[in-house]
Amino acid sequence: MPKYYEDKEEDGRACAGVREDLKQCLSESACVRQEGKSPRQCLKEGHCRKFQITFFECKRSMLDGRARFRGRKGY
Repeated sequence: MPKYYEDKEEDGRACAGVREDLKQCLSESACVRQEGKSPRQCLKEGHCRKFQITFFECKRSMLDGRARFRGRKGY
Protein backbone atom coordinates (compact mmCIF):
# COMPACT_ATOMS: atom_id res chain seq x y z
CA MET A 1 0.00 0.00 0.00
CA PRO A 2 1.48 3.39 -0.96
CA LYS A 3 2.30 5.60 1.98
CA TYR A 4 2.89 8.82 0.09
CA TYR A 5 0.31 11.54 0.65
CA GLU A 6 -0.07 15.10 -0.54
CA ASP A 7 0.47 16.63 2.93
CA LYS A 8 4.11 15.46 3.00
CA GLU A 9 6.82 17.85 1.95
CA GLU A 10 7.87 17.38 -1.62
CA ASP A 11 11.50 17.21 -2.61
CA GLY A 12 10.74 18.77 -5.99
CA ARG A 13 11.80 15.74 -8.00
CA ALA A 14 9.70 13.87 -10.47
CA CYS A 15 8.10 10.68 -9.19
CA ALA A 16 9.03 11.55 -5.60
CA GLY A 17 6.15 9.58 -4.10
CA VAL A 18 6.96 6.38 -5.93
CA ARG A 19 10.65 6.80 -5.11
CA GLU A 20 9.88 7.20 -1.40
CA ASP A 21 7.64 4.13 -1.37
CA LEU A 22 10.28 2.07 -3.18
CA LYS A 23 12.91 3.08 -0.62
CA GLN A 24 10.62 2.24 2.26
CA CYS A 25 9.64 -1.11 0.79
CA LEU A 26 13.28 -2.06 0.31
CA SER A 27 14.33 -0.94 3.78
CA GLU A 28 11.51 -2.96 5.37
CA SER A 29 12.03 -6.10 3.27
CA ALA A 30 13.37 -9.26 4.85
CA CYS A 31 16.10 -9.37 2.23
CA VAL A 32 17.73 -6.20 3.58
CA ARG A 33 16.89 -6.62 7.27
CA GLN A 34 17.50 -10.30 7.92
CA GLU A 35 19.90 -11.36 5.20
CA GLY A 36 21.94 -8.14 5.27
CA LYS A 37 22.05 -7.71 1.50
CA SER A 38 22.23 -4.36 -0.23
CA PRO A 39 19.00 -2.90 -1.67
CA ARG A 40 20.45 -3.22 -5.16
CA GLN A 41 20.91 -6.97 -4.72
CA CYS A 42 17.36 -7.30 -3.40
CA LEU A 43 15.98 -5.46 -6.45
CA LYS A 44 17.81 -7.88 -8.73
CA GLU A 45 16.22 -10.78 -6.84
CA GLY A 46 12.75 -9.34 -7.45
CA HIS A 47 11.79 -7.80 -4.11
CA CYS A 48 9.39 -4.79 -4.23
CA ARG A 49 8.79 -5.48 -7.91
CA LYS A 50 5.51 -3.55 -8.14
CA PHE A 51 7.13 -0.34 -6.87
CA GLN A 52 10.10 -0.83 -9.17
CA ILE A 53 7.81 -1.18 -12.20
CA THR A 54 5.71 1.82 -11.15
CA PHE A 55 8.86 3.92 -10.70
CA PHE A 56 10.13 2.87 -14.14
CA GLU A 57 6.80 3.72 -15.77
CA CYS A 58 6.75 7.12 -14.07
CA LYS A 59 10.27 7.95 -15.25
CA ARG A 60 9.51 6.70 -18.75
CA SER A 61 6.38 8.83 -18.94
CA MET A 62 8.56 11.92 -18.46
CA LEU A 63 10.15 11.24 -21.85
CA ASP A 64 6.84 10.65 -23.59
CA GLY A 65 5.58 13.74 -25.40
CA ARG A 66 1.98 12.73 -24.83
CA ALA A 67 2.51 12.96 -21.06
CA ARG A 68 2.06 16.72 -21.34
CA PHE A 69 -1.62 16.11 -21.93
CA ARG A 70 -2.16 12.94 -19.96
CA GLY A 71 0.05 13.63 -16.95
CA ARG A 72 2.69 11.42 -15.40
CA LYS A 73 1.98 7.83 -14.54
CA GLY A 74 2.24 6.92 -10.90
CA TYR A 75 1.36 9.36 -8.15
